Amino acid sequence: MILVTRLNGAVFALNPDLIERVECTPDTVVTLVDGTKYIVAESVPEFIDSVRHYRASLIAQASRLESEPAPVAMPSTDDEDHDAKVLPLHRKEH
Repeated sequence: MILVTRLNGAVFALNPDLIERVECTPDTVVTLVDGTKYIVAESVPEFIDSVRHYRASLIAQASRLESEPAPVAMPSTDDEDHDAKVLPLHRKEH
C-alpha cells in the first residue's frame, strides 16, 4: 500500500495494484480499475515515485526471502493437530 493525501490533509492507504490511471487536471486524479476516483495532493511525478518505491520494496523483500532458508515446521505430537503446521508470517528485519 502507498500513502496518499487528500486535499483536506487526510492521509489514506491506496493499493497501487488497483490503479488504472493518474491524471493532472490540474489536481492529481487517481482512477482505479473499478472507476473509483480520488483527488490527491501529491503531484503526478510524486505519485509515480511512490508506486515505484512500493514495487521496488516488494521485489527487494522477495529477494531477501529467497536468500533465507525456509522455516521448518515442527511435527506435532498431538493427534488432533497432525495437519496443523505453524509458520511465521513475518520475519524480523535485521
